[in-house]
Amino acid sequence: QVQLVESGGGLVQAGGSLGLSCAASGNIFNTDSMGWYRQAAGNQRELVATITSSGSTNYADSVKGRFTVSRDNAKNTVYLQMNSLKPEDTAVYYCNRRRFYGAEYWGKGTLVTVSS
Repeated sequence: QVQLVESGGGLVQAGGSLGLSCAASGNIFNTDSMGWYRQAAGNQRELVATITSSGSTNYADSVKGRFTVSRDNAKNTVYLQMNSLKPEDTAVYYCNRRRFYGAEYWGKGTLVTVSS
């Protein structure tokens, strides 16, 4: 099993910045891809950003140029730096870890609120 614990959420004004981190423990594979998803009230969960074991990244169009995903395999941690935040970025952000054969794991989520 894999446990994922997110931290760093909170309240920020529009235009501000916030950083999230997600620490993994348990049965860790360094080949896992890692990423962030978010779910706003009344909406489905959506992709924010992912990063593969080799460092390739993928971003939702809505966050390109504002968010940066990174990982530290030695610390089993994935990060999400969010800049130029907008009220529409308000959501619960979930950490995700996906195994090469398809299994995936989720954190419990951390709330990010962007005030206008």
